Amino acid sequence: MAEVESTSVDARRRSVPVRGGIAVALSVLVNVGLVVAVAALGIAPGFQALTVPPVAFLSALGSIGALAVYWLLGRYTENQDRLFVRIAAVVLVLSFVPDAALLSVDPAATVPGVVVLMIMHVVVAVASVWLLVYWVAR
Repeated sequence: MAEVESTSVDARRRSVPVRGGIAVALSVLVNVGLVVAVAALGIAPGFQALTVPPVAFLSALGSIGALAVYWLLGRYTENQDRLFVRIAAVVLVLSFVPDAALLSVDPAATVPGVVVLMIMHVVVAVASVWLLVYWVAR
């Protein structure tokens, strides 16, 4: 029994880069899709934060950051999953602050545009947490 558990833990550890890569791809694809939809609907025209290059880059960066944190927690803590979910929740809430600040510093920012940016943060967080913590490939 212990050998089976050890083997499944080792397989799960080895799959972290794969799950992280899928999280990066999923985050970028969904958020770029949101950018295309927002552009088609005419929400916040001229708002540079809602264009493909920054959205794709920052979505990938956020997912890679989540992967790095998850990997480090696995190396240095006993309760990797629970701690990662908590950290991800705190980081998600904190990530809304700069978005809200855009309303006062960027004249092209609109409330619907900033809400879309916040939704994009949620996409990255959900994809990263779900794929790294809850998704188990067989």
